Amino acid sequence: MLWGADSATKVDKAFLKCVKENYGKPAVFGRYLETKEGISLGLTQKEVDFLHGQGIKVIPIFNHFTDATVYKKGVSEAKEAITYAKKIEIPKGTAIFADIEPKFPVDDGFIRGWVDTLMKSVYKPGIYGVFTKDGSVTSAYKKAIGKDKDIQKHTIIWSSNPGPGITGKDSAPKFKPNAPDKVNVSIWQYGIDGKTCNIDTNLIQSDVLDELW
Repeated sequence: MLWGADSATKVDKAFLKCVKENYGKPAVFGRYLETKEGISLGLTQKEVDFLHGQGIKVIPIFNHFTDATVYKKGVSEAKEAITYAKKIEIPKGTAIFADIEPKFPVDDGFIRGWVDTLMKSVYKPGIYGVFTKDGSVTSAYKKAIGKDKDIQKHTIIWSSNPGPGITGKDSAPKFKPNAPDKVNVSIWQYGIDGKTCNIDTNLIQSDVLDELW
């Protein structure tokens, strides 16, 4: 089990120093593909080189949509994510995570479109969401795997449920995401909006490390 963080802020020497001094050194850092105005600064090759130089793996996150419905939309968003990934030379076999926020409309079509397109590419599909028992992303995901079992087999799930709150590395909780039936959570975002540095905190199962960058 590994401890990590994610942030909409660019990770440079000063930012990582803040994280290390206040929370601990992350083994993994989630960062966003391309800048989304007013939301997140996009990952650059320079930032990746810095993180890798520190021995930190990267989770590539794609957040350039606010509507996660229909198959065609899932396909087009996945294609855009793949373009961004190739632009900064993300290696084949890396998972790219669709950021499906709780307020977004979502259906099984989008999930199937996203997963199908990533699976046909050199990359692997990942989905971030708040997977609660009665949540809309959970319902959409279950419907999608009901139509295509390969989705469950090949998709890495990153869930933000429950959220006991931000901690440092040494006081992280045990890995206990509230995973609904048939939702196999590999990354658990257990704390959001760190006050000292702009991070969320995560626990990552070591068996998905090879799919991270």
